[in-house]
Amino acid sequence: MAVLGSGTANGGCSLLHAAGLGYGATLALDLPVKVRLLDKMPKRELLDPDGLLDAVLTSWTNAGHPLPEGELFWSVNSKIPPRQGLKSSSAVAVAAIKALCSASDIEIANSDIIDIAANAQLASGVSITGSYDDSWAALEGGWKLIDANAEDARSGLLLESQGPKSEDWKVILVLRGDREERPALEDFTYHQQAFSQALTALQEGKDLVALTWNGRGVIGALNDSTGRRFTNDAFVNGARAAGISGSGPAIAIFAPSISSPTIERLLRWYQKFDDLEIIETSIINADLDAMDE
Repeated sequence: MAVLGSGTANGGCSLLHAAGLGYGATLALDLPVKVRLLDKMPKRELLDPDGLLDAVLTSWTNAGHPLPEGELFWSVNSKIPPRQGLKSSSAVAVAAIKALCSASDIEIANSDIIDIAANAQLASGVSITGSYDDSWAALEGGWKLIDANAEDARSGLLLESQGPKSEDWKVILVLRGDREERPALEDFTYHQQAFSQALTALQEGKDLVALTWNGRGVIGALNDSTGRRFTNDAFVNGARAAGISGSGPAIAIFAPSISSPTIERLLRWYQKFDDLEIIETSIINADLDAMDE
């Protein structure tokens, strides 16, 4: 079995859900995924219930790029919990496209990778907006504010940042089981005030304030009373920011890395609940000088 090509990407958490106002932003987190393109079926069974990787192949060819000859198979090694709102679909799509670039010896602009990933996610039904912001974070780190209604990734890019300094923050992810269903766009209609506050915060460079306001809006859209309680618990225990990521149900919590007592208190609090899983991770900052121009 030969590896034809491989690609890597990472997950993230929401600063602004694109379904709220038509603008979105995702902050990259150290949740890695590696996708390999193979010429034979791997021993480990591939779980792709939405057909995302098949959609990636179709979107790749629709963009005018050739496929390697012969039968193609995928292998995915991901540290991103799926169906949690932590951007696993975008990360897998981006990593798969990078694997195709490697296998085909083709270099394409990062914005083109994002467009192909968006088309694949829309076609497979894993996204209701194209998740351009998620894919940018998966590919480059940091965060980008995007216009979800723009024609393509390049024209939709409004604002970008390397993100809060990774060494300054501990990120705690509270996992509450798989997402049972995705919300519809209309579910966000009555919560635009919270999303507007998140957008204003991003424009003012207050990333983590945006995360908190966005989380409040998503909680309202999902009518998630348990998520509201767990998010409030984070602030009671010393967190600086907390909010639902994506369409849930995961909660992203940020605490200053120098405050070990706060971090320990947060971990002890959520570890009391048997039905929760806790992941500790960190921010991936973008290299602004290396970003796609």
